Amino acid sequence: MLELNHVTKKYKDFTAVKDISLNVKSGERFGLLGPNGAGKSTMVSMISTVLRPTAGTITVDHKPLSGKPREIKKIMGIVPQDLALYQALSTKDNLEFFGSLYGLYGSRLKSRTEEVLDIIGLKERRNQAVSELSGGMKRRVNIGAALMNDPKLLVLDEPTVGIDPQSRHHILETVKKLNQDRGMTVIYTSHYMEEVEYLCKRLAIIDHGSLIALGSKEELKLNLKACDTLTVDYSEGNEAALGQLEQISGVTKATVEGKHISMLVSTGERSVIDIVDDIRNLGIRLTGFKYEEMNLESLFLQITGKALREE
Repeated sequence: MLELNHVTKKYKDFTAVKDISLNVKSGERFGLLGPNGAGKSTMVSMISTVLRPTAGTITVDHKPLSGKPREIKKIMGIVPQDLALYQALSTKDNLEFFGSLYGLYGSRLKSRTEEVLDIIGLKERRNQAVSELSGGMKRRVNIGAALMNDPKLLVLDEPTVGIDPQSRHHILETVKKLNQDRGMTVIYTSHYMEEVEYLCKRLAIIDHGSLIALGSKEELKLNLKACDTLTVDYSEGNEAALGQLEQISGVTKATVEGKHISMLVSTGERSVIDIVDDIRNLGIRLTGFKYEEMNLESLFLQITGKALREE
């Protein structure tokens, strides 16, 4: 559905996007993850034809954006990070206005407006001015505007910034349902790792304009030799035994503090129970253990060596 081939965007001496290549398959939920300023919005602007790449090519549905972008725009829905709505108009009037820009009119425009009002869950707010809506509801109208042409490809740029948890949940569930029920291809950009982890099967992590990781979470863990965490409490264990923890197959690093052991483990074909049994076989008497599978926050930290920035 979407292919970026060695795409670069420069502004004089500043390079916002650096030689990025990736592809998104039809019907996929693809996450674009990175801190603020990483280059995500610049990539969205190039995909949506607002910006032209300095170098490289972008193809949507097998058609190059450099060819006939107007034809490609007909199959895309873009949800910008900043609200793009007319505050004085009602929810319904906003949707009808944006639908008319896609060439909808008459009964088709009215029926599609009703469909989208139902999708975003705002039928009861249809006649209310957007200025009177909550921040979360405005975000939902913003998404509705991008759905009026029933796009094959939906691109959402930070759609949940600054909204309440209930609205965030509604947006995530809406996007997931559009993908599952309609086969809509979704590109979801965010710096909220838990959203991308929940919603997307595959993802790209970018930082400082560069692609630093690409694949499913499981593929990233395998390729980057990233580790899960096993924490163990024990009552007895001599220094010699504790010194052998890192020799256990699957244990990358072990740190002992008092009666507490923290380990980075890469289980691979071995189970956590196998590792726990090996610890016991060293003569260490355990009183409890806890296993935590790596989440994207931890994975990002291991890949970059730093926490996710929010500046």
